[in-house]
Amino acid sequence: MWREVVVRAIIDQPVERVFAYLVNPLLWHEFAPACVMRRPLTGGQPRVGARWESADRIGPFTVRFVDELVELEPNRRVVWRSSAPWNARVEYACEPDGAETRIRATYGGAMSGALRPLAIVPRPVMGWILAQDFRRLRGVLAADERAPKAKMADADLGPSMQ
Repeated sequence: MWREVVVRAIIDQPVERVFAYLVNPLLWHEFAPACVMRRPLTGGQPRVGARWESADRIGPFTVRFVDELVELEPNRRVVWRSSAPWNARVEYACEPDGAETRIRATYGGAMSGALRPLAIVPRPVMGWILAQDFRRLRGVLAADERAPKAKMADADLGPSMQ
């Protein structure tokens, strides 16, 4: 059974910074705790046709699959397909809105095997779970933005104060 969940989020960062995380599987673990491994199979750069060996932790289970980048409009839209057992299509559409980025994430799939029981999770609950990734991404980007300022402040203290 195919299910689809749409999550909308606003992140108070420029679209270039937000999109850089959504298009690069090697960064997903920073904001998506289920993501435990991504390894490039076709070179490391995100481009149409690039494939990634993947593993997600769902409760006590590790689920292995392959992700493929199937559509890419830089800083605007990226579409990923995941093999079984996810059998999924995930689209992140980003729209700049001043200094903010509006995201429409569409998750669709027909889970199979050990993931089939997840298909009974109500859409609002699944949407809430998926939305947590964007809350974490907001925090990651904010912390990343503060880090250079903190390093500069430490440098201003001089060697005797550090």
